[in-house]
Amino acid sequence: MIIPKKILLANIPTPLQTIKFEGKNFLIKRDDLTGVELSGNKVRKLEYLIYQAKKEKSDYVFTDGGDQSNHARATVIAAASTGIKSKLFLWGKDKPDADGNLFLDKFYGAEISFLNRKEFSRVNEIMFEERAKLIKKGKKVYVIPEGGSTTLGIWGYISFIEELRKQIDLRKIDGITIAAGSGGTAAGLLVGAALLKLNLKIFAVNVLYSKQEIKRKIFNLAEGCVLDFKLPCSINKDNLIILDGYSSEGYKKITEDKLRLIKHFADSTGLLLDPAYTGKAFSAYYEYFITKNKGMKNIFVHTGGIFGAFGRRKEYLRV
Repeated sequence: MIIPKKILLANIPTPLQTIKFEGKNFLIKRDDLTGVELSGNKVRKLEYLIYQAKKEKSDYVFTDGGDQSNHARATVIAAASTGIKSKLFLWGKDKPDADGNLFLDKFYGAEISFLNRKEFSRVNEIMFEERAKLIKKGKKVYVIPEGGSTTLGIWGYISFIEELRKQIDLRKIDGITIAAGSGGTAAGLLVGAALLKLNLKIFAVNVLYSKQEIKRKIFNLAEGCVLDFKLPCSINKDNLIILDGYSSEGYKKITEDKLRLIKHFADSTGLLLDPAYTGKAFSAYYEYFITKNKGMKNIFVHTGGIFGAFGRRKEYLRV
């Protein structure tokens, strides 16, 4: 068994809290508190990825995402904190009055290439073409795929399970619910649970890819990690459950009914959810677990994304 090294970036362990909402208690793991600028789940993956980039003496890190990508913002700030330049390949358009995550990307000096939807469909190819140009100039470039979801990056959520086990008896918990964009968080949770021999259901709310595609991505990452790091476990595919249909409006949009739930939740608890990930995941969690009074048996992971809310200020204030 090979355990990779990491750089310390996140404020962990994050708290596990009991929250009351609409008269019902539920458990929430506050991964929105991993840091201020680095807030959210992405930094756990970046601890491993940036360590590797530093080890390889990289001059640049490349990554991609939407124009309000939490992962892109976290990568830029993590890279800056370790003296590495960053270049982003973002699906969207440049905005002189950039807000939210895009504002932070620009403020921290990231180089940015904006891509349309068609171009973004071949973003990995584009990143490696740009990498080749810099290599010819004598630069070293470390490429991080979307969401930091690699067999190395998902160690952030393999170790998360051990952290969580110290906070609660996971044998008494039925499952964990998370938003799933690129699938790395869910994959790490599956591997972490398998390593500890826990029969723990991972409920993943797909916000970007179809049910079948996100399932394939998660299993490929989880099983690839087991092979790459020679882990003494196997993945139980029955432990992954995709809660589908909560992002039918698309990755970059959010419906008014979800916004109303986000506002009601904020008014009631003081906790803010984002429009791309946690707002949609919480909509599913609310329907499946809170309304059925099952929230003390299923942990909702708040994966952050607060800056994404600023990119949707008009919609948030309209409801």
